Amino acid sequence: MPAAAAPIISSVQKLVLYETRARYFLVGSNHAETKYRVLKIDRTEPKDLVIIDDRHVYTQQEVRELLGRLDLGNRTKMGQKGSSGLFRAVSAFGVVGFVRFLEGYYIVLITKRRKMADIGGHAIYKVEDTNMIYIPNDSVRITHPDEARYLRIFQNVDLSSNFYFSYSYDLSHSLQYNLTVLRMPLEMLKSETTQTRQESFDIFEDEGLITQGGSGVFGICSEPYMKYVWNGELLDIIKNTVHRDWLLYIIHGFCGQSKLLIYGRPVYVTLIARRSSKFAGTRFLKRGANCEGDVANEVETEQILCDASVMSFTAGSYSSYVQVRGSVPLYWSQDISTMMPKPPITLDQADPFAHVAALHFDQMLQRFGSPIIILNLVKEREKRKHERILSEELVAAVTYLNQFLPPEHTIIYIPWDMAKYTKSKLCNVLDRLNVIAESVVKKTGFFVNRPDSYCSILRPDEKWNELGGCVIPTGRLQTGVLRTNCVDCLDRTNTAQFMVGKCALAYQLYSLGLIDKPNLQFDTDAVRLFEELYEDHGDTLSLQYGGSQLVHRVKTYRKIAPWTQHSKDIMQTLSRYYSNAFSDADRQDSINLFLGVFHPTEGKPHLWELPTDFYLHHKNTMRLLPTRRSYTYWWTPEVIKHLPLPYDEVICAANLKKLIVKKFHKYEEEIDIHNEFFRPYELSSFDDTFCLAMTSSARDFMPKTVGIDPSPFTVRKPDETGKSVLGNKSNREEAVLQRKTAASAPPPPSEEAVSSSSEDDSGTDREEEGSVSQRSTPVKMTDTGDSTKVTENVVQPMKEVYGINLSDGLSEEDLSIYSRFVQLGQSQHKQDKSSQQLCSRCPDGVIKLSRTVFPDVWSSPPPPSREDEEMKAIQL
Repeated sequence: MPAAAAPIISSVQKLVLYETRARYFLVGSNHAETKYRVLKIDRTEPKDLVIIDDRHVYTQQEVRELLGRLDLGNRTKMGQKGSSGLFRAVSAFGVVGFVRFLEGYYIVLITKRRKMADIGGHAIYKVEDTNMIYIPNDSVRITHPDEARYLRIFQNVDLSSNFYFSYSYDLSHSLQYNLTVLRMPLEMLKSETTQTRQESFDIFEDEGLITQGGSGVFGICSEPYMKYVWNGELLDIIKNTVHRDWLLYIIHGFCGQSKLLIYGRPVYVTLIARRSSKFAGTRFLKRGANCEGDVANEVETEQILCDASVMSFTAGSYSSYVQVRGSVPLYWSQDISTMMPKPPITLDQADPFAHVAALHFDQMLQRFGSPIIILNLVKEREKRKHERILSEELVAAVTYLNQFLPPEHTIIYIPWDMAKYTKSKLCNVLDRLNVIAESVVKKTGFFVNRPDSYCSILRPDEKWNELGGCVIPTGRLQTGVLRTNCVDCLDRTNTAQFMVGKCALAYQLYSLGLIDKPNLQFDTDAVRLFEELYEDHGDTLSLQYGGSQLVHRVKTYRKIAPWTQHSKDIMQTLSRYYSNAFSDADRQDSINLFLGVFHPTEGKPHLWELPTDFYLHHKNTMRLLPTRRSYTYWWTPEVIKHLPLPYDEVICAANLKKLIVKKFHKYEEEIDIHNEFFRPYELSSFDDTFCLAMTSSARDFMPKTVGIDPSPFTVRKPDETGKSVLGNKSNREEAVLQRKTAASAPPPPSEEAVSSSSEDDSGTDREEEGSVSQRSTPVKMTDTGDSTKVTENVVQPMKEVYGINLSDGLSEEDLSIYSRFVQLGQSQHKQDKSSQQLCSRCPDGVIKLSRTVFPDVWSSPPPPSREDEEMKAIQL
């Protein structure tokens, strides 16, 4: 069955910038170099940007002729062949955007890229290097003394660090949104195509509408979700001037992909984190929310599972689950001028009607639907009020907002003091998180693009029947989202998100028919692979916001982290403190300049002269907002009508306006993902193939021992895996030490010392710890198989491991066998030593054969054999 719709692939993937004295010519082509577009950029304007796009699609021959005429026309003398009038300046893979400070405009180009993931044949690239080129000619340049300083501040945003883009897949939206758009009814697509044809100002927009024999395919391109686009301000000046293929939107965050091999069947596990560009900044300089409901450190994390044996979006099997982290949506901050590791938390503004929280949750209802579940991990009991200030205000805000929501769509609030449970001697942190994760996933459900498998109908699972979300004929939709927060949304949040993601991963694997029950256990190759992805994800986000990697990891909460990890934790804490105290202010200025929060203007204070950026991020302090929302009906009316479905995914007139729909022939390059992925027109090398280079469960995690069960769902001992869970592959003694550490109930002593200066613990005294530990009831181990079984998986009985219990008395037979092996080992050592001496004596390296001397390990020597007697006779 042919696809009803397909994503439109950008026809500008390779760029070459040509230079003359008066103009730049930016020539862009598709990957096959069969279609070209040309931009003309004027260099004679000192401060204005003049770009001309003729919107013509050139062939390769036409482009060569055009460049030849430009070269000939720009030579100093007619007919001169010695010097060219057209210079090739730089080659690139995309345009990040255009920016201006106090002089003329710069163009920012992506000069290096690296493939990071593949989703349904759509490649996701990471920006590896960029080039910033000044556009105006030197003859018209008007210099300014502060231009160089602004340029340095702008370039402090390292574009080669965790910025991602794709030519055909919309990274700013979730997989559920992208596939929902592709499954729009044909009638909607036809009407939208007609509307596009009538309103389009591009005379070449309709080139693919006339098809032969009705074999047309609709190509769909949606507007990006600008909240997660980081170069939107840089592209804004050319957005309405050039063809959309020139607009390459990039996101900031994390992208990682690993391959899970299930008896040879490849399954790709992808983790994508989108960092919000609204109210973005560094740890202590951006807290809480701004007046528009955008919170600090807001990151949307999506885990995607796909069967890599079938590439197509329509015929393949895809599943995804989305979570969100973000600062507590209140007006609060921390004063870093005190030079304290934990500055006091201050509520900056009273908000009795929870106005800013209402704006924030209205955004979430529109994007994710209901229910919105808040997992608040900040401390509830403290001797000195610190984190509890945020908990009390958040509870009051949620209680107020829930009064007016319909009962079936109220915000669910789950408070859980994770730091207290970590210190408790009776409770297992991950067991409790697993219980929370199960209840959350059952409420929100997850996305899968295929109906339930027949085996699930024949052998229904009890947990599967309780699953929430929205069931549709083509699969399941996730409705609602989990929003996790602590104070920094780094260490505790990452561990909680990992546990929820692990629970959702089990349901995803079950929905694709890859496991028989929706349960995953620790110490399996699948979970270790997923844990490594989440740790890379947490380290990356922590570096972006906090200035250091994670301090507490999943192994820390499992209490199996090596002793060397605690010294690393201390170093990460010191690194985070140094970054927050000395370098965060410069990073914040760079982010404000890059995102267009601050625009340099002649005659106004410079960026480095501002005492604070509070007025830049809170627009209501500079001008009156047009309207103020109702205190009771705080949501958008259209959003509440379609709950629990997210309004952004509902087929309505407002959402259809965000789509660009064209009709192509089914073999057009703009929609042919097969040619885009396999590229039959170029030579491919297996060494450069991405699918062979990515992390694989069979190569990197499965033991290399012959006879081991190759299933990635088999529980293995820490020293059996291909990549040791304890972080040290060669030291067996350390592995034994970790098993002993895991067996002890209290955490390691240095864990509390580190946590006192990290985000997890601040100002908690020992008396409270003891009282809470006595009152806390340990969570019972469930039979679901999802809980951590440290004592079962890591510490096993001595009889089971060694086949003998050393604490019991040994029999005489066992002692005699033991003594024989000892004597054999000693004699073998002596024999090896004598052989080495013989080798050193023989200059030619040849050792003469002689009678082998066997050690006297038996009480009475055995009688000589016939061979021994013959050998003795030969030697005599």
